[in-house]
Amino acid sequence: MRIRDIQVVNLRFEYAPGQRFRYAGGTCTGRLTSLVEVRTNAGVSGIGSVYSHPDLVRLIVERHLRSALVGENPLDTEQIWDRCYRLTRWYGRKGAAISALGGIDIALWDIRGKVEGKRVCDLLGPARGRVPAYASALLWKRAPRALAEEARRHVEAGFQAMKMRLGKSPIYDRKALRAVREAVGPDVRLMVDGNARYSVDEARSIAPRLRRAGAFWLEEPFAPEAPDLFRALAPDLAGIPLAAGENEFGLQGFRELIDQDVVQIVQPDCCRCGGLTEAARIARHAAQRGIPFAPHTWSDAVALIANMHLVAAIPSGLTVEVDRTGNPFIDDLLLGGLPVEDGRAVLPKGPGLGIRLNPDVVSRYTVPKGEPTPPGNYSDMVFR
Repeated sequence: MRIRDIQVVNLRFEYAPGQRFRYAGGTCTGRLTSLVEVRTNAGVSGIGSVYSHPDLVRLIVERHLRSALVGENPLDTEQIWDRCYRLTRWYGRKGAAISALGGIDIALWDIRGKVEGKRVCDLLGPARGRVPAYASALLWKRAPRALAEEARRHVEAGFQAMKMRLGKSPIYDRKALRAVREAVGPDVRLMVDGNARYSVDEARSIAPRLRRAGAFWLEEPFAPEAPDLFRALAPDLAGIPLAAGENEFGLQGFRELIDQDVVQIVQPDCCRCGGLTEAARIARHAAQRGIPFAPHTWSDAVALIANMHLVAAIPSGLTVEVDRTGNPFIDDLLLGGLPVEDGRAVLPKGPGLGIRLNPDVVSRYTVPKGEPTPPGNYSDMVFR
């Protein structure tokens, strides 16, 4: 069996004006993601996901890596990963290039599982059938009451953990924390994302309130380029772990977070950090130093399922992030949806990733080839 072709499908969704939401980067007007399909001459195909600049993803995959991989054995996942990394090292040790090769890697694992008749998680190691999951939403709102109402909806939907965003203002942060904790009670696990908007003094000032609210972790209070600030804050958190990793790439990048005591929880994302092959390397390296991992996911259900397989297979996996902001690439992209039962996401039972794309959704949101990404605020990516 040999690789016959590799294609990129860029997807774009635009929120109606009344559905847009505020966050640290402004007002989100839409969502973007990229799918990568690897086809073989044996009729077996695999699907992967990339969360990066869509136009760059297509350029890197279709105009650079594809010609080097056509004719290769798709089951040689690690060898292909290493080859793609060598080909892109000179322009992409971090960022779009390593994310793009990661999309190919996820698709290759999907193929390998289908060929061997096994789930991806079973290829990676002895696996669980369900993994802890948390609702990721609770973005900035005008009134804490609205946050409380939303938090209760997540509990009603089956989640026993959720993540909220702070960093708006000291007064807002205090009221928001109190409102959400009072709404969900003491038993729901509450994660906090600082949106990289704090100074060390500001983060220290909110630390006592995080402890009173029972925060499970504090995520990215500072920009990823400031590891010294993470280390400076850690003693003041008194047991609340610092988490980061959504803006890091490759094992070489995560070594800084892990080996230099920057964080106590790492958050690799298969569709950003370099695929399943590299995310597994990162998770195992962290485990050797007693650091668990909790993958970031914000793009689409293919990436979410890949991250679920990773958490299911590696014992140090804590939980997976499930975007609950009304993202159709999470909610509608897969046939069968994503069941959450008693706070756990249920893994598909089929071989490979075990998923099937909803062709109507893919068709509806596909950006035609040759068209650049339209202007918009896409949460993590803004185009003018």
